Amino acid sequence: MDNGLETKDTGGPKGEPHWLDSKRTGKRVFWGLAALCAGLGLADFLYRRHVIFGFEEFPLAYAIFGFVCFFGIVLSGYPLRKLVMRDEDYYDR
Repeated sequence: MDNGLETKDTGGPKGEPHWLDSKRTGKRVFWGLAALCAGLGLADFLYRRHVIFGFEEFPLAYAIFGFVCFFGIVLSGYPLRKLVMRDEDYYDR
């Protein structure tokens, strides 16, 4: 199927794949982000916070709060999808 878009060869001059297309790159990015998150989590134990609310005193409170909020937003997408979803041929009519 021709959609009218041109494809571009992203390989190197000798036909080898681009470094971003390598599976190793994805693994390196994943483990780099995991190490960054672990380092920031460990750094959370190294300083004293001046807190306003009581739950902020707990280590990793902001990380846990952020994860719970992210999880809630993702789960709220399921009922919202049913609310705003259109029929498959909505634009063809």
